[in-house]
Amino acid sequence: MCEASAYLCKGEVEELVLQSVDRVEPTEDGLLLENIFGQRKILKARIKKLALVDHKIILEQA
Repeated sequence: MCEASAYLCKGEVEELVLQSVDRVEPTEDGLLLENIFGQRKILKARIKKLALVDHKIILEQA
């Protein structure tokens, strides 16, 4: 599978936001994350790092 888990970086801690993320899309309100089950979250965040081999999307507050 090619999905990744999205984490919000808070200092040194990475907090899990959404698993099985299939789509990340910029919007006026921030980033729209959608997973393979249709769950959606919009976060006021920006991408800090993509670790695709590890299936991780690391975000930080915008």
